[in-house]
Amino acid sequence: MLQRIYDWVDERLDITPLWRDIADHEVPEHVNPAHHFSAFVYCFGGLTFFIVVIQILSGMFLTMYYVPDIVNAWESVYYLQNEVAFGVIVRGMHHWGASLVIVMMFLHTLRVFFQGAYKKPRELNWVVGVLIFFVMLGLGFTGYLLPWDMKALFATKVGLQIAVTIPVIGEMAKTLLAGGEIIGAQTLARFFAIHVFFLPGALLALMGAHFIMIRKQGISGPL
Repeated sequence: MLQRIYDWVDERLDITPLWRDIADHEVPEHVNPAHHFSAFVYCFGGLTFFIVVIQILSGMFLTMYYVPDIVNAWESVYYLQNEVAFGVIVRGMHHWGASLVIVMMFLHTLRVFFQGAYKKPRELNWVVGVLIFFVMLGLGFTGYLLPWDMKALFATKVGLQIAVTIPVIGEMAKTLLAGGEIIGAQTLARFFAIHVFFLPGALLALMGAHFIMIRKQGISGPL
């Protein structure tokens, strides 16, 4: 059945050459764990991408139940965890995945740095990777407030106080994030919008550029 659907689409759009260009790509020998044990360090980038996919899918599920206002935010999370089938599992995946993706990105960044994979001709890809790292940190920070409990409120307050210390734009950054002098309804609404729309959009664009450059330049060699 799937083959018939694929053939029907391929007959009209000729997608086979595109698919083969993506899938039929020779992998260098030094990244094959069967030949070199050290090749496992090249898996950190792929594992990061895998966790990002899990975060996106689980986040889409969570937004089906989450209510981004200060009256219903905590209750919607409570309902999701205690009343929705598999809700506690999906939220747990999203919660722990948020920490695990930072760990994997950090390991991936260390691999790239110590193997000199940021050098010519991959300088631009290194910059894009660093931007992805900051976007992921932003996703972690904005997502922390969404459950709207005391722990989230105090952590966000500390984060906003840190934002104030940024030279020149500190006060503007705090006002932009908080939406006022106190952490309230405007803050939650802005954090939700940034977490669900702005940062994921930036992440997808940067990851697309990252993968295109990897495909163009190839996987970096060993030390």
